[in-house]
Amino acid sequence: MNFETYPFEKLNQLLENVTPNSDYSALSLTIGEPQFETPVFILDALNDASALLNKYPKTAGENVLREAMLTYNKNRFGLTLDDAQIIPTFGTREVLFNFPQFLLHDVKDPVMIFPNPFYQIYEGAAKACRAEVIYLKLNADNHFQPVVDEEALSRADLVILNSPNNPTASVMCMEDLKRWVELALKHDFVLLNDECYVDLYLDEPLPSLLNASIEAGNESFKNVLVINSISKRSSAPGLRSGFIAGDADILQEYMVYRTYVGCASPLPLQYAAAVAWADQEHVDGFRVKYKKNFEVAKEVLGVETPEATFYIWLKVEDEIAFTIKLFKEYNLKVIPGSFLGREGEGQGYVRLALVYEKDKTREALERIKLALEQS
Repeated sequence: MNFETYPFEKLNQLLENVTPNSDYSALSLTIGEPQFETPVFILDALNDASALLNKYPKTAGENVLREAMLTYNKNRFGLTLDDAQIIPTFGTREVLFNFPQFLLHDVKDPVMIFPNPFYQIYEGAAKACRAEVIYLKLNADNHFQPVVDEEALSRADLVILNSPNNPTASVMCMEDLKRWVELALKHDFVLLNDECYVDLYLDEPLPSLLNASIEAGNESFKNVLVINSISKRSSAPGLRSGFIAGDADILQEYMVYRTYVGCASPLPLQYAAAVAWADQEHVDGFRVKYKKNFEVAKEVLGVETPEATFYIWLKVEDEIAFTIKLFKEYNLKVIPGSFLGREGEGQGYVRLALVYEKDKTREALERIKLALEQS
């Protein structure tokens, strides 16, 4: 399979022969990995369950984890899901890669549609499926919102949305999500929303695509699925805890497939994840931190605050030259937008991940301000 080089490896290659300014301490705003400490109550649960390493985990997930995820969906979104409408997963990256392979295995000449720029695992899955890709271009002209092309959708087998969006930080409103549900039913494609940032809203809670499905009259979630992860909301990416939820008919068959994949989460991780999914208070604390970081970004760079995520999609003249300049002169790493897109999308932008405490975030943004003033 001819996979594209991953963005972070491209960055390493770009900066390989660049010597950073040693007058500055090294800082990186590249990877979307929260740098806050994982809450103690989660660590305690992990430690308490450590003796369970002598047991094999169930592919379907332990009841304690499934119940916690169902409770999360009830408390956070008001969703009363059946047990058959959710599957615990080993994070969401593995789902995004193997679910399309499961879904499209028997489809002749499959077609996948997803945003551009994008989380690169979408592209990797398409290559593994030998699927034709049609892009939903996200740019300033369309306010970074996916534009509907019904002719393309009539050919689609799987459409992946990503709201709140990585890397642009755009958010789709309820009406737009409902419209996509209606299109999934009209054209009979599977619609999957990657909702890993849905809890990192800055002010008002954001809906799930499953909420929009109900609003659209599709209470059984036919053709509609979401994925979610604990990594961002709980600052616990190492727990590798996620879920896929929605259409029970699809999930029933996908569950059979997953028994062969071998990606069941170790029991101590499941028990720790269960207490994290069941609690919202610690997430509220992290949201406050991200909101403060965005306030600093508005103060220092004059950028508008997004509705969600911890990303800034920063407009620059030349994203490659700017990335090199930041590293060479200020010992700061960012991701060029063109590394995250195709066909020219992402050019003229860099992605900043505001994942540090406020003071370190300010330090990084002040360096960016200096670089912009010298451009």
